[in-house]
Amino acid sequence: MHSKMLAKLSDKLSDKSFTLGVIGLGYVGLPLSLTFMRKGIRVIGFDLDPTKIVKLEQGQSYIKHIPSEELAQFVTQKLFTATADFSRLGEPDGLLICVPTPLTANREPDLKYIEATGRAIAKVLRPGQLIVLESTTYPGTTVEVLQPLLEESGLKAGVDFGLAFSPEREDPGNPNFGTANIPKVVGGIDPSSSNLAQSLYAAALDRVVPVSSTQSAEMTKLLENIFRSVNIALVNELKVLCLRMGIDIWEVIDAASTKPFGYMPFYPGPGLGGHCIPIDPFYLTSKAREYDIPTKFIELAGEINTSMPYFVVQRVMDALNNHGKAMKGAKVLILGAAYKKNIDDDRESPSYKLMELLIERGAEVRYNDPHIPVLRPVRKYNFGLTSMPITEESLRQSDCILIATNHDAYDYDFILRHAPLIVDTKNVFANRSEYPDKIYMA
Repeated sequence: MHSKMLAKLSDKLSDKSFTLGVIGLGYVGLPLSLTFMRKGIRVIGFDLDPTKIVKLEQGQSYIKHIPSEELAQFVTQKLFTATADFSRLGEPDGLLICVPTPLTANREPDLKYIEATGRAIAKVLRPGQLIVLESTTYPGTTVEVLQPLLEESGLKAGVDFGLAFSPEREDPGNPNFGTANIPKVVGGIDPSSSNLAQSLYAAALDRVVPVSSTQSAEMTKLLENIFRSVNIALVNELKVLCLRMGIDIWEVIDAASTKPFGYMPFYPGPGLGGHCIPIDPFYLTSKAREYDIPTKFIELAGEINTSMPYFVVQRVMDALNNHGKAMKGAKVLILGAAYKKNIDDDRESPSYKLMELLIERGAEVRYNDPHIPVLRPVRKYNFGLTSMPITEESLRQSDCILIATNHDAYDYDFILRHAPLIVDTKNVFANRSEYPDKIYMA
């Protein structure tokens, strides 16, 4: 019926004359938009947050590793428009969906953002468009959830419009890999959709990796994150054992890392953070239940990683106790609110759980993060705290400094000199023997 329209779209993708729409302008959508604009491709960015739209239209970036100068240049060149008007979703030739996929309180997949986006597209969907879902989800979402919503438009997927899945692979703060040079896995609902999606990404990205279906592409992303989750859980479990045995787990990991084959280092921490690893594995456990398959590794890894903040807080309690202090009334200064070093992303950060547990046990909690000056309300937490400067006085007035994120901006020598007590979850004070009574590993 409309195969002519899809052929026309294919030509547009090949000669890079297409307009791209990106839905969700966060840590995935904004870098992706920039990557296409750098190749001269016009991008319309869609987001529900009006404050983001205003900033973007003025060429201002709200993500630390994305430079405002470059963004402003694209706005001036009319290569980039940001809008909250979803009735314009019919304008772009290709639409990339980069909306959040959180978990419910019961750790079930929460697809409300994908569903709302599907309905919004269906209202204005036209023949000859390509829709690609990038949000991490369980195998089957693209065809079982998104496709029926889009087909409420009266148009048919694979005939009137293309439909594919391509998992995002962002690693904020990584100096070696950005959107353009991270290989892009793509799976379409049919060969035509797959070819269109490959062609779209090839216009701006170095390497596209086709797989046979949307389900395979969805599962690829989950395997990547489950691999990390399980291995992090393993070293977290060994960390607890090694502390009890008087063995330095970090030394053991470094020694094991010298093996040139069959080993890859993973490092323990205070808990899992970010929008992927604490969440995505549970998308698969939920789907697996439909097939009567228990996913024991995933569940166990989740249990171990979820227990880490409790372990760290117990170590804080023990450290204070050894210094003759009770947890109740103790002033604890947490260093780091971001979920990993040198970035301004605090999604699912274990620091929030640490704060909650410390406050529950009567501690007075403060924090410092050079990248996150104020703790905004997030899904489960609203602490209303502002980053406290690290000074001689603020360190001395704290009963305990808890290292939760190992930002490079911290002067660890200064902290070590002036802090009365340090609980270190990141091994930043390895081989510091000058103050042995000050440092507790956790």
